[in-house]
Amino acid sequence: MIISIISGSPSPTSVSIRIAYFLQNYLKNLLPEAEIRIIDCRQYNIPLDDASYKNDGSAPEELKSLVDLFYRTDGFILLTPEYNGSYTPSLKNMLNHFPKLNHKACGIVTASDGSLGGMRAAQQLQQLIAAHFGIISPYMLIVPHVHQKFTDEGQLIDLALETQINRFTHEYVWLFKALCRAQSNL
Repeated sequence: MIISIISGSPSPTSVSIRIAYFLQNYLKNLLPEAEIRIIDCRQYNIPLDDASYKNDGSAPEELKSLVDLFYRTDGFILLTPEYNGSYTPSLKNMLNHFPKLNHKACGIVTASDGSLGGMRAAQQLQQLIAAHFGIISPYMLIVPHVHQKFTDEGQLIDLALETQINRFTHEYVWLFKALCRAQSNL
């Protein structure tokens, strides 16, 4: 079982990547039998075109490992900072190049330096995931003032966020397990 956390920030000084580091460690404790991966959009140069990568060796060499990971992933967590009132173009571009999220558990995590925590981005991610046929966990993790919540290494600073993190991760793991069981029964 593989969960991939896609960190959609293209910024070299991304603060939201801290949440990905935190969630990776947190989910490893909740779901020790699963492999928890981070896909950092900053590490891939995905062209802005309408090519769709398939797991048949046709992808550019530098993207073959990413294509393989997308095909092997059983569930995704989409993490984005709010970018001009929405999710980042790099996250959208990445999702456009890969297969649909058919029957895969999808969690939404947004962040901003402001007090709304990327709520507008979260609402739009719901539409994007639905368009890709993913199954959305109803509990989102919305992180306001993200720069004050986590260290650079992904350690939680603001313990008041713990309740929201627990609710989001437990509900996501429940959905992820249920969908993995359903897939294995097909």
